[in-house]
Amino acid sequence: MNPAVRAAVERLVPHRGGMLWLERVLECDDEGAVAEAVVRDDHPLADGDAVPGWAGIEYMAQCIAAWAGGQALARGEAIKPGFLLGTRKYTCHRARLAFGLRLRIEARCELMGENGLGLFACRLLDGDEEIAAANVSVFEPPDADAYLGNTQQ
Repeated sequence: MNPAVRAAVERLVPHRGGMLWLERVLECDDEGAVAEAVVRDDHPLADGDAVPGWAGIEYMAQCIAAWAGGQALARGEAIKPGFLLGTRKYTCHRARLAFGLRLRIEARCELMGENGLGLFACRLLDGDEEIAAANVSVFEPPDADAYLGNTQQ
């Protein structure tokens, strides 16, 4: 990946190294975000010539992270880690995401509470074909270190 493009994604998303799956953030506004990723053969969940279809939920979560990062920067705040809580319904029409597949990831904010709980309508697309969809629940605590018990004595 082009280092300048990677730096632009890293500006919005706290993930690093092999855990950063997004290639580019195409759009980011008050309503949501759109990102792009290529399923790579060095993916941490690589299995043979593909990644399991259920990994799509993490692509969605990283698109949500890009949206949250854009919102934080717009407010003049630092990027904070958030947490994927889960989904009540994840549908994926492919059991495996083949290496080289270029994904378009869409995340639209449906609800974001002052307590940090959010709900996003997400989709993964291969061109114009929707290959996965989910309503994803997330949590962005005001102080992630305190939430995780990482307080210094």
